Amino acid sequence: MSSNELKDQGNRLFAIRKYNDAISCYTKAIMKNPSIATFFTNRALCYLKLRQWELAAQDCHRALEIDKFSVKGHFFLGQALHELLMFEESIGSLLRANDLAKDQKLNFGDEISGALRLAKKKRWNVIEQKRITQEIELQTYLTKLLDSEQTRLIEGVNNNEGSNDEVKRIKDKHERFKHELNSLFSEVDHRRKIRDVPDYLCGKISFELMREPVITPSGITYDRRDIEEHLQRVGHFDPVTRTDLTQDMLIPNLAMKEVIDNFLELNPWGEDY
Repeated sequence: MSSNELKDQGNRLFAIRKYNDAISCYTKAIMKNPSIATFFTNRALCYLKLRQWELAAQDCHRALEIDKFSVKGHFFLGQALHELLMFEESIGSLLRANDLAKDQKLNFGDEISGALRLAKKKRWNVIEQKRITQEIELQTYLTKLLDSEQTRLIEGVNNNEGSNDEVKRIKDKHERFKHELNSLFSEVDHRRKIRDVPDYLCGKISFELMREPVITPSGITYDRRDIEEHLQRVGHFDPVTRTDLTQDMLIPNLAMKEVIDNFLELNPWGEDY
């Protein structure tokens, strides 16, 4: 069998979810012709289905060495890196896949954008978890400082044979300080828990919080900068519905703009989300 015949057989096996058998066919095709990027991306997709993330990433890298413009190479690599918890690298690969898909006028629906949104949320969660750990460490350190100061003051009173009232005042003051400290960190914790940018406030092209939302005749809302760039670079059509679209057909979505402005007023951290 030729390499292409082996690839076609692998595709048929993949379609019926016989991923290991498909991998065997793609491997044989690669052995016959190791210069075809598609053979590697096809095998990478099988590895993704089998949750063998490192092998999938390896095949994607090999595919991209052959064809650096392979959309599937960058897309599948982004997915594998995501599962390997390499979120920064994953986002970079998925952004590259998205740009190439637009340049090559390929329609992946919401697959790439969905994976990108998920990777960005995971990255944000990692950053938030790091902040939480730092806050806990800081709160623990400050509490220990207050306790040490209380112990030092009480020992001073006792060494000077001070009264019980003095000790009580020191303890009461210490409790007030600890209460204020705990209240401060509780407020920070509460504000953090409500941090979330709803998907409907994010553009369908850049996946970032929209700044100037516009709506198309199809009823799809985009950030103006993103959709205008799409119209100039890719073509005069709506990237979601694929219907004809020109710049003069874009209408400012004033209702969405008001919602976004109100959200940012209440959640200034959203600028960096």
